[in-house]
Amino acid sequence: MKKLLKENYWFVIVVIAIILIKNFIFTPVIVDGPSMEPTLKNGNIMIMSRLTYKSNLPKRFDIVVIQKKVPIIKRVIGLPGERVMIKDNLLYINNKIVSEPYKHQLTLDYKLEQVIPEGYYFVLGDNRPISNDSRIFGLISQEEILGNIIISIIPPKII
Repeated sequence: MKKLLKENYWFVIVVIAIILIKNFIFTPVIVDGPSMEPTLKNGNIMIMSRLTYKSNLPKRFDIVVIQKKVPIIKRVIGLPGERVMIKDNLLYINNKIVSEPYKHQLTLDYKLEQVIPEGYYFVLGDNRPISNDSRIFGLISQEEILGNIIISIIPPKII
């Protein structure tokens, strides 16, 4: 038995390391549904970093994984202290037009009637006509953000 344990020592260490890395550092995530099209497609396999927001706050346009009833993927649009408005498919932050450097679907007019409080974010899906996002479920707290998408495995690309 000692010999068996000794021979499998490195195997056990590798398995434990993989489990720790998966649960606390990098986690695979599968895109479920079309709400982030055309950027991400249903079935894409992504890698989420759980460490990014341990030392940094989410930034505008980060793609994040949020814990709702099930994990969902959305894009950060509004940051704490800001007002968000979408008019004629243009994004306004604090009454100034902000260029969105990615493709997204037509966005119906929307106006957030409050300033986003500290610790909260406004998120949207890129496929806005069908996305269930902050326009539907409201602002998300920083605690609900599990991490950010850093790379796509299938198909391979850096996000």
